Amino acid sequence: MKTPLRLRPLLQRAALRPFFVDDEGLHLLDQRALPGDERWVLYPPTAAGLEGIALAIESLAVRGAPAIGGAAAAALSMMAQASSATDVSAFVVEQRHFVARLRRTRPTAVNLFVALDAVSRVLDAAGGGAVDVVAAAVVAAAEAVIDDDVLACAAMGEAGASLLNDGDVVITICHTGALATCGQGTALGVVKSARAAGKDVAVVALETRPLLQGARLTAWECQQVGIPVTLITDGMASFAMARGIGGRRIARALVGADRVASNGDTANKIGTYQLAVACRHHGVPLHVVAPRSTFDRACPDGAHIPIEERAADEVRTAKGTPLSPSTVPVWNPAFDVTPADLITSWVTESGVVVRDDNGVVG
Repeated sequence: MKTPLRLRPLLQRAALRPFFVDDEGLHLLDQRALPGDERWVLYPPTAAGLEGIALAIESLAVRGAPAIGGAAAAALSMMAQASSATDVSAFVVEQRHFVARLRRTRPTAVNLFVALDAVSRVLDAAGGGAVDVVAAAVVAAAEAVIDDDVLACAAMGEAGASLLNDGDVVITICHTGALATCGQGTALGVVKSARAAGKDVAVVALETRPLLQGARLTAWECQQVGIPVTLITDGMASFAMARGIGGRRIARALVGADRVASNGDTANKIGTYQLAVACRHHGVPLHVVAPRSTFDRACPDGAHIPIEERAADEVRTAKGTPLSPSTVPVWNPAFDVTPADLITSWVTESGVVVRDDNGVVG
């Protein structure tokens, strides 16, 4: 019989964490309930629990490309530890089923597939080894995915903070803080690092229709950690750049990414493209902050990035309250693609990079 593994706690429960793992299973912070309710949901290490995690990813209970990848990795590590398989072949079949289910949850965020591929490589190399050994390797691969993102967030924060000056106001869209990653965040993490270095940096958060991640999550997280924040609607961005807010001009835009093509075209939350157009018109630099795991070298350009389309009622309603006729046709892409020539630079754990002479992001 397989010896039970002791899973190292992954992201132990602490302030501003999207998930953690303990002996009971995987706990997810249901981000749909924020800011009004900090609701944690436990998913036990069972097939039903794994299905619940998949549904939670699909329904945006956990969201943000790095957090999705980390949660999927944590789920697989949990399932490997709990497996009752007694031979490697059965274990591999079981784990591949879990990987396949998670692979169907969200099509655009490449970090999910990076995490799943890391575990799949372990399963591919299983051969005829002992179940204990293969299961331990799955756990180690999952832990590495999460640990790497924690370190990447810190490195991106340090690199991006060098772009910011004391007194800067930064505009951002969607949510790019700790709840979207396994660490301190991507774009919002840069602001945190700049403020830790003593720079007075403030945030203008776009509300981010239709699901209001900027209003519900970015504004909430900024207030939790003491970052000055002003919330505006998506349609106010251009006027805010033209006039400033509270006597302060917007210095630059920092956004996250769900996938970066090899030519630098970047998929991010819907509304990022029009923010980039507004930035170009007003001479405001726009920087994409994303770990290397978000860069898809196999994807030549933005036209090849799959764009998830979501339910019409996300646009027709808000928390169940009708906003439009119930039968009006809706187009609801969750992401858009910002052409690389509208992006000033990309901030990664390797530093601040630009496109090279061949049009490839370094």
